[in-house]
Amino acid sequence: MRPFAYVKAADVDEAVRAATGPGVKFLGGGTNLVDLMREGIERPDTVVDVTGLPFDTIEELPSGGLRIGALVRNSALAADARVRTRYPMVSQALLSGASAQLRNMATVGGNLLQRTRCPYFYDHASACNKREPGAGCDALGGFNRSTAILGVSEHCIAAHPSDLCVALAALDAIVEVRGQDGTRRVPMADFHRLPGDTPDIETALAPGELVTAVELPPAPAAANSRYRKVRDRASYAFALVSVAAALEVRDGAITDVRLALGGVAPKPWRATEAERLLLGGPADEGAFRRAAEAELASATTRDGNAFKARLAVATITATLRELGGTAR
Repeated sequence: MRPFAYVKAADVDEAVRAATGPGVKFLGGGTNLVDLMREGIERPDTVVDVTGLPFDTIEELPSGGLRIGALVRNSALAADARVRTRYPMVSQALLSGASAQLRNMATVGGNLLQRTRCPYFYDHASACNKREPGAGCDALGGFNRSTAILGVSEHCIAAHPSDLCVALAALDAIVEVRGQDGTRRVPMADFHRLPGDTPDIETALAPGELVTAVELPPAPAAANSRYRKVRDRASYAFALVSVAAALEVRDGAITDVRLALGGVAPKPWRATEAERLLLGGPADEGAFRRAAEAELASATTRDGNAFKARLAVATITATLRELGGTAR
């Protein structure tokens, strides 16, 4: 690990000021950043510790939603009774990720900013446009079983690793960020970027901007929601395919549906085509499968990850079938 300067921010303004220069990273739980620094992938000149800032509470919003501070620990968010009752997919997503010890350290803000687990990103001997722009992408013709099949480009096929972010995408969450120009609100759908020809630019954050909170809007359908994660082993494994889904049915017709996918794209993937086809239609297995197949029709697969398209269709169908049996 190379030497770096360390700043313990006393308040938000100090944190933002300290991050104005190049080569600065914010430190929350450190469960991803510290690993990347040890591996020599992240090499900040300055680390700004924000753990003392007052962003560790979950508050009710007048609208009926929740405001979640960026420093709320994943374990605390998963255990919150309001989250478990009103947004069960969020709690389930968190509990399916990492280990209990890591969830006790990891923060909501850090979860939004964690980087891909593509093996070529971690291997300095491999070409990776995300780690070194212009180097190439060895995953294209290499071991690509865990890589993305939606939203990819010729420059990068790395999959986004977060479970929580998939649930937040399905719920139309809003990310609050603070920078030199003040506070702004970024829809979750716009927070993460697809790779295009600049896979090293992963989010909509401007240099020096700090994530301060995430807002969950009221969503009655979210009370009937699930997060289903398919992986190689039952614990401490990233998703091959995951589905965050919420469903509301009245008189046999779907009146609201929220659907997002993980493990299949470089960002949490909102399944807008599937939602469009399902809304107003019947809540039956045939409709669920047709919508899932339409969503995956644009998949770009390779020999190693072609199974993900079929797996995603099956997982979407199974998750919606389960929700359809409990919908009101």
